[in-house]
Parts: sequence; structure tokens; C-alpha cells
Amino acid sequence: MSQYYIGLMSGTSLDSVDAVLVRFEPEFELLAWHEHALPEPQRQSILQLTQPGDNEIEHLGLLDRQLGELFADAVNTLLERSGTDPADIIAIGSHGQTIRHRPEKGFSLQIGDPASIAEHTGITTLADFRRRDLAAGGQGAPLVPPFHEHLFRSHKQDRVLVNLGGMANITLLPANPQQDVSGYDTGPGNVLMDTWIQRQQGKAFDRHGDWARSGQVIEELLDSMLSDAYFHQPPPKSTGRETFNSEWLERAITRLAEAPRAEDVQATLLELTARSLADAIKTHSLAQPELYLCGGGSHNQGLHQRLQQLLPDSQISTTEALGLHPDWMEATAFAWFAMRTLNRKTASRASVTGARGDRILGAIHLP
Repeated sequence: MSQYYIGLMSGTSLDSVDAVLVRFEPEFELLAWHEHALPEPQRQSILQLTQPGDNEIEHLGLLDRQLGELFADAVNTLLERSGTDPADIIAIGSHGQTIRHRPEKGFSLQIGDPASIAEHTGITTLADFRRRDLAAGGQGAPLVPPFHEHLFRSHKQDRVLVNLGGMANITLLPANPQQDVSGYDTGPGNVLMDTWIQRQQGKAFDRHGDWARSGQVIEELLDSMLSDAYFHQPPPKSTGRETFNSEWLERAITRLAEAPRAEDVQATLLELTARSLADAIKTHSLAQPELYLCGGGSHNQGLHQRLQQLLPDSQISTTEALGLHPDWMEATAFAWFAMRTLNRKTASRASVTGARGDRILGAIHLP
């Protein structure tokens, strides 16, 4: 019998829905992948729901259903293009789209109706992976570190996995098996850089970080942003667009004595991501750890170079060097979560989220 799983991920960057077809036994293999466009009306609706507004329940209900059907379309397209029979798929693991992450209040809300996914694909669908960890007193994020441990932990070399999505997070993988895996969100990844270039140039992102590299870091602005309480909060911790958004950026800019050049703001935002990541990594007693980047920001050559300058003793590569393309890391992780849950195995790690213990995650929707 085929042991195939599908993973779905739509992250805080809001650029697309990532869909992967994988198997984990007898060994891990990424079999097919598909990037499914996120239509602009849905993207704008998601952005609106990440902040308090009017008539939210009506908008949420409609968008939940629309995204569920969109995720199902992504699955069906993946199956068609890979020539895979839906009957060969054991389950889908869908992260959903985060619209509000409030761990300090005990909730995190992801939408993208899993019942619609199961209905329109005919495949068992697992979703709502964060809620159980939150119920156990955890942050509900980041969830991916146990998956990183499963595939990438080395007993010879300390490693750090750096996910550069809308937010940036790290997974610390000590070579010493007596040390726990840990991880947390360090702050903004691509979200502020993307927001700024969209506003100034109408582009979705700063390709290779070229625009940022054309500017100069504004030290006054950088210091102001790094003074935010989040950067000084000890882990476990997690964050999102609720904290780091265009309004947060505007407040920092308005505190400047004079209006900055747009490219200098972009350079400063790249430095903010790099500095907050490097500062976080340096606080941990790892011996010249290898760094592996994943997520959309792993393609930002300017960010990659700046991290190497800030962490000169570490070898920095993307996760492709470990056998998994950086674009498909998170979607693959949620396929793994689906497999773990169906086998009644825990997938969260209390040492990461601060929960009362490791937990089995997600809810199951049968076809």
C-alpha cells in the first residue's frame, strides 16, 4: 500500500499556497510539489482579518470556506500534475491560514475549512494543529522544530535551522543528545521588507535583496525598532502580523527627525531581520553551529550575506544541502504532522512551545 501524504502551507508572507506530495517510509522522499496562486481578493481579505475590524465574523466565515476550496484546488492540481491517484493518499495535513495569533490570550486562529478540503478531494484531512498545544499552556508556535529534529539533527555538529517566512524563527539542534531541541520566533522575517517594497514600488518582494543593498542602514531607525519589547523577551515566544506590521513600521519612521530615503528604510529592515536573528543565535551556547536557511527569505542573497558577516564562525547554506528544498520545508512538515497524528504520536515539543508536555496535534476530517 502506498504511504503518501500531502502537506499544505499558506504562511504569513501571503504569496501562495504550497502543496507537496511526500512519503516518509521506508525513507523520506519529496515526490511532487506545486505552488498555487493566492488570488488578490483573498489576500486582501486575509490582511484585513489580521487586524481588528468591523463585521469580522461574516468576513471570517466567507473567507474560511473560500480558502478551504482553494486549498482543495491546490491538492487536486498537485495530484493531476503528478499523475497520482487520490486513493493512494493516506491523508492531507493542512496548516491553514493564520489570521490571528494571540498566545498571550491562549488562542491562535487558522482558517481554510478542512471539511471543504476533505469534501472536494475525497481524502482524509487533518488541520487545526496549534490549538492543542495552546490548550496545554504552550505558545502554539513554532511547531516545525520536532520535524527539523526528525530529519536534520546531527550527533556530530550543532545545527540551527532558520525559517525565513513572514516571521523568522530558529530551531536549535544541539549535537549533544542530552540537550533538548528548542526554537522560537526571533521577530520579522520578510514581512516588513515585503510590506515596504509593495508600498514604494508595487513589487511583491525585494528580489535577492538588491533594493536593500542599494541603501544605507539608518542606525537611529534600527535602534528604535530593536528596542521593541519582543526582542528582549525570553523564549518560549512567538509573534506575527499582530505585532510586526505596517503600522508598527510607520510609528518607528515617524519618530525620525527627518524623512528617510525609501531604499534606506529597506536596508534597515533587512538589517533588522539579520541582526535580530544573529543576536538570538549568539545567546545560545552552540559550538560554531552550521546554519541552514529555509523559507522564501532563503533566496534573499543580501540577507544571506549579512547573516554570514554577523555569524562569521558558522557555515551558512540552505536546507537544499540537507536534501530538502527550502521552499517546501513547512508544507512537508505538516504532512509529517498528519502522519504523526494518525499514528497517535506526539508532534509538538514542550521545550519549544512551553506547554505542559508534548501533545498529539490536529483534528481529523474523514472524507
